[in-house]
Amino acid sequence: MTDSSSSSAPSPSSALGAVVDLGFRTAYKVAHRMLRAYWGVRNPSTHGALVAVWHDGKLLLVKNSYRRHYTLPGGYVRPTEAAVVAAQRELIEEVRLRVPLDRLRVAYDRTHPFENRQDRVTIVEVEVDQPPRFNVDNREVVWAGFETPEQIRRRPIVPHLEEYLREREAERES
Repeated sequence: MTDSSSSSAPSPSSALGAVVDLGFRTAYKVAHRMLRAYWGVRNPSTHGALVAVWHDGKLLLVKNSYRRHYTLPGGYVRPTEAAVVAAQRELIEEVRLRVPLDRLRVAYDRTHPFENRQDRVTIVEVEVDQPPRFNVDNREVVWAGFETPEQIRRRPIVPHLEEYLREREAERES
């Protein structure tokens, strides 16, 4: 994030904050690489939940610090946790956006081989009337924004997001 103050030199607190953020991003990258190595040996099955937040034909997209692909806000489903609950929790954690559970609807649930694991992904979606205000932590999530499906497809995206967008488009055309 940029410093909006008028001074040319960063304040000590913002400089320290930038160093702390860099430390977190580095830790996320190292942890993710270690997980991928572990997954390469174990080839586990995982279950993640993502949230497709739509507004005016645009989708909320995020960029995590530890992966080159863009994706939707989300994360792992905990044991005994419903995918919709996990999606709601992750939306709050990643972009500080709160959406009531009754507004979230399961739109996609598939398993793909991805990053040395069998990755089951549940995508829940919500259409919002007003563009929500959201914040990223600049640690796990380094960018978030609304883009059209056409703009999103020009980016490197995770395979389940590509499939979700393709299926959603085909559904809308029929």
